[in-house]
Amino acid sequence: MQLSKNTIIGELLNYDNSVETVFAELDMPCLGCPSSGGETLEEACAIHGVELDVLLDRLRSYLGKPTE
Repeated sequence: MQLSKNTIIGELLNYDNSVETVFAELDMPCLGCPSSGGETLEEACAIHGVELDVLLDRLRSYLGKPTE
């Protein structure tokens, strides 16, 4: 899965729902949020006050993806 600011959280969780731990570490309870089905990573970061680059780096590290 390609990770970017436009990645839809619901699609990411469908790909690998264990990434929820990354969101939880950043106080982003996305797994239980009804908006996450259509919300982008960028939108979620704006709502929760999390730096997008921090979230992307952690997700890529967790999933074993190279940093872009």
